[in-house]
Amino acid sequence: MSVTLRMTGVAAAIVLIATPAAASAKEFTVSLDAMSFGHLPSEAKVGDTIVWVNRDTVQHSATAKDGSFDVRLQPGQKGSSVLKQAGSLAIYCIYHPMMRGTLKVVS
Repeated sequence: MSVTLRMTGVAAAIVLIATPAAASAKEFTVSLDAMSFGHLPSEAKVGDTIVWVNRDTVQHSATAKDGSFDVRLQPGQKGSSVLKQAGSLAIYCIYHPMMRGTLKVVS
């Protein structure tokens, strides 16, 4: 495939713009172990990814009460969710209602 560019007295410029959100997105890992959520990040932002890792011997979920994500994990599995909105997200395990936490997300 070839591209021909003809200049006729007008300067042309190609500008590449990196999107700041994609460049600054982070990934955080949260373990589900001993029937509880591990350390939840305090600096999570919209666009960041949470990787949930089930280190327990039973099935767990990382479920947002607002329905924004529902990651179900067998023992030893991991899954992820991208944070799409700012606020305090109440999370819980659908299999073990006593497993709860709050994930704070800033914009």
